[in-house]
Amino acid sequence: MNVQTHSNTSIATAAVQPELIINPVTGDRMTILHSTNESAGTYVKICFDLPPGAKGSPLHYHTNMNETFTVLRGCLEMEIGRKGNRRTLKAGESLRVPAGVQHSFCNISNDWVTFTSENQPPGQFEQFIRGMYGLAIDGKVNGEGMPTNLLHFALLLKKADTILVGPPLFVQKLLVNTLVQIANWVGVERSLLKYWNNK
Repeated sequence: MNVQTHSNTSIATAAVQPELIINPVTGDRMTILHSTNESAGTYVKICFDLPPGAKGSPLHYHTNMNETFTVLRGCLEMEIGRKGNRRTLKAGESLRVPAGVQHSFCNISNDWVTFTSENQPPGQFEQFIRGMYGLAIDGKVNGEGMPTNLLHFALLLKKADTILVGPPLFVQKLLVNTLVQIANWVGVERSLLKYWNNK
């Protein structure tokens, strides 16, 4: 703690501690290192800890967001560019995934893996990940950690700027956009605001 003295008044200032959030369903942990607000909307940087055997994320891509993965501990198994094109990132290695490039990640090892994810521009990715973890904490996800409410899932998927690889793009966009519209009509997002308000 730094102490500054001004006009005979001591003012204690302390650095903001990174925020740790634990997903009780998957066992994943995330620490918000630099929030979207802290970076003035230029990027968000999050540290993830995945337990042994963690499924991570399915193959997907972002339409506008670049993502850089940097492994701090252990080995992160990734698919990059297309299904089956695997690459293992070891501690100290980074991989930048431009918008539009397919990718996935998981932990197939018997040890924990720690990595950072930096997203530029951040869009609403931080709201997406806070929502996913928040719903898990509140018991509103299935055994895989996915929201049980389809309207919640569609809203968060939209915030993540994410397209899943597999389902036809037209069908996926139509379904997600329709569910988001319904969610907006009935005010479903209000139930998610607590996960990211005042952050």
